[in-house]
Amino acid sequence: MQADPPTTAHTGLYPIEFDILFGNLESTRELDRPFKGTTMTRPIDNQHVIEIKPLPSPRDVKTQLPISDEVSELVFQTRQAIRNILHGRDMDRLIVIVGPCSIHDPDAAYEYADRLKPVADAVRDKLLIVMRTYFEKPRTTVGWKGLINDPHLDGTCDIAQGIQLARTILLNINGKGLPCATELLDPVTPQYIADLLSWTAIGARTTESQIHREMASGLSMPVGFKNGTEGSLQVAINAMITSRSPHHFVGVNADGITSIIKTTGNPDHHIVLRGGGGRTNYSVEDIARAEAAVASEGLARGVMVDCSHDNSGKNHQRQVEVAGEVLKQFQQGRRAIMGLMLESHLQGGRQTWDPNKALTYGMSITDSCLAWSDTEALLYGMAESLATRPV
Repeated sequence: MQADPPTTAHTGLYPIEFDILFGNLESTRELDRPFKGTTMTRPIDNQHVIEIKPLPSPRDVKTQLPISDEVSELVFQTRQAIRNILHGRDMDRLIVIVGPCSIHDPDAAYEYADRLKPVADAVRDKLLIVMRTYFEKPRTTVGWKGLINDPHLDGTCDIAQGIQLARTILLNINGKGLPCATELLDPVTPQYIADLLSWTAIGARTTESQIHREMASGLSMPVGFKNGTEGSLQVAINAMITSRSPHHFVGVNADGITSIIKTTGNPDHHIVLRGGGGRTNYSVEDIARAEAAVASEGLARGVMVDCSHDNSGKNHQRQVEVAGEVLKQFQQGRRAIMGLMLESHLQGGRQTWDPNKALTYGMSITDSCLAWSDTEALLYGMAESLATRPV
């Protein structure tokens, strides 16, 4: 008994491939015949896409989670204070961007904010403290990509929930009177959360990206560009030049509609030295070189130092040493230094994220962080040291 001929369902082949393989075409010359109307059955788009799912529009999310007048005023005043430092109108204070490498647990983030707020108030005459609230994590290869991408930490990638959760966290931390900073990675994300940010970074992996440079040209807050992962300053300088220029690019509007975005350029930008290629770049010579590099941008204080990453040799405890060296240079008259970045959490170190295991509360699942007790002592120590800085 002859078996029934196979069907396309059995083989997984596209219909025209099936016909060729099983001889349903007289010859492959039939492939040369033009397809009539819409009868083409072989798909050519989205060959590696299994789902396209609409997101709520930025307007819908902001309507559901609106900014208050008090938070709006805090964001406005903090952005202006950062601009004053950046452009030399405030020469006495340093900005400190401090907080977890990434936020994965809202409760731990709120506890951290509750601890940081009284410190920020106590040292405000010497340090302008902005809490690091990072929700997007660029990966060298693969891994957890942050709270917005995977808020449940289980690989389900509930991005709609992640966006709402990120906005909720920012509303609550700003609501405590503590301004927030983040790294913007996805160019759509700012439409959902940028109104709650006082400062943002463009990371070492994306500083060279035209998309991110154009995005930065339209942001309403000051932007720090990190040097490249291999340590290149020129990558960040080029990004600063690009971001202060006007651009036209494709983005989304408040209703989530693909749109042409036209920008004026952002004059409030600076470099962030984070080391690179296994080398540090916070020495006297390194900072002098960075100061010279940003001079053409007309910035009075255009250099921030990231005390983590390659500058700490990825040893979270060394951040204290790096901060002390940078502070010493500032006290000795290196006025181009505008601030520091610190990776800090409730507990020191890091843990490996495993969806099948419980996590230790208050400990980073990305880069190693300075413990809160060490962070608190460092911030108070910096403020006390600045109180005696020679004029």
